[in-house]
Parts: sequence; structure tokens; C-alpha cells
Amino acid sequence: MTDALPARPVALVTGASAGIGRAAALALNRAGFAVVISARRAEALAETCAAAAQPEDMLVHVCDVTDPAAVRGLFDAAVSRFGRVDVLFNNAGRGAPPVDIDALDLDTWRAVVETNLNGMFYCAREAFRVMKAQHPRGGRIIMNGSVSAHAPRPFTAPYTATKHAITGLTRALALDGRAHDIAVGQIDIGNAATEMTEPMAAGILQPDGSVRPEPRMDAAHVADAVVHMAKLPLDANVLFMTIMATKMPFVGRG
Repeated sequence: MTDALPARPVALVTGASAGIGRAAALALNRAGFAVVISARRAEALAETCAAAAQPEDMLVHVCDVTDPAAVRGLFDAAVSRFGRVDVLFNNAGRGAPPVDIDALDLDTWRAVVETNLNGMFYCAREAFRVMKAQHPRGGRIIMNGSVSAHAPRPFTAPYTATKHAITGLTRALALDGRAHDIAVGQIDIGNAATEMTEPMAAGILQPDGSVRPEPRMDAAHVADAVVHMAKLPLDANVLFMTIMATKMPFVGRG
């Protein structure tokens, strides 16, 4: 088992065009990682790169994680540029409109499953391929779960179902990775202040039918937590971490 990261470890971040992905990519760059940033929007990725402390240590690669061939190309590009991948922050995801399940468009359901579950599986699969073959071998995968994996919001069946599935995938990969020096863990995030959570500040539906504003926290705190997980030696692992706005209605939700 490798005890320490290489002198300049390499991290790959999906969904790095905005929000938590952007914050994590910039924090990893500040922490001394070479960072491969990926998402579907080239212009937004360029903005992430431009905000980096060390932009010369970043590789921008447009990729749709729902396309297995594109995901393979992403990891091949990372290895071609930096020689290895030490950390994957498996972050790309999406939600769905808050509607009753019988009003949910089936194409929307499939799109959420394809991104939040299949896409994360494709990325983890390629990370295993690369991390098993590189020297020194091994690495770390950090899965972006959600507090919804523990307590759903109303009308979030697609998102909640996929995040429950990610928790199972994390446990399975953490077991399967042992033989290859691959550590797998999950970060469950509650109410980070991003564009996605802006409606929470104005007021969001609660389980009792009321609509109330919810506290949020700076996404930088999530990024710091990702860096902490990423910098651990491979003989230590954060299997599950929950980081949340202290006063959000999660504990005791409902």
C-alpha cells in the first residue's frame, strides 16, 4: 500500500464547470494537485481554469459522462497529459423538476439515472482501469452522494433513488478496491450555496407542506472537505462524510 501521494498528485473532477465541482477543482489546484476538469460546457470550464491559482497545472477536457466512450477518452487524456490519476472526484450530477411521480416525464427519469448513476459508474470504472495499471498503483475515488441518500425532500424520486444507489456503489467499490490499493469514499452534502440551491434561500417545500427558507453554507467548506479526503494516504479512508449547513432541516426532517 502506498503511504503517500506523489510529489504532484493528479486529480480529475467531473462537473467542474460550476458549483461544488468548480470549488473543489480550484481548492485541489491550490493544494498542489494537477487537476483535470471536465463537464459538458467548454466556456464554463474555461472560466474555472481562469480562476485557478496555477492554471498551467490544469487540463480542460469537455466530456459528457453519460457517454462511456467519452469518459474513456477523458481518462486517456488525463494520463497522456499528467501520466496518472491519483484522485477522482466523481461529482457530475443533475436533478429533476419537483413533480408527483405519475407526472414525471420518463425521459427525465432516464436522464437523471444516466447522469447520476450510470455516469458515475462509467467514471469509476475508468478510474479503476487507470489506477490498477499505474506505478505506483492505486488511487482514491470520492463519490458525491447527498443527504438525500438518507432523508429525501418531497418530489425528488429520481434524484433520491440515484443517490441511494451511489451509496451502494460506494460500499461495493470500497470493498473491491482494496486488492488494488484503491480507496473509495463518499461525501454527502447538505445545502452548499450554489446556483442549484438558490431556491432554498427564498423558500423550499418542506415535508409538512409548508414553504420555508433554509440555511446554506459556503461551498468552499465542501471543497476543503474534498481536499482533506483527497490528501489522505491510501492506508486511511473517509468512507462516508456528511457536511451540511448546521441549521438546515435534515436531522429530524419530516
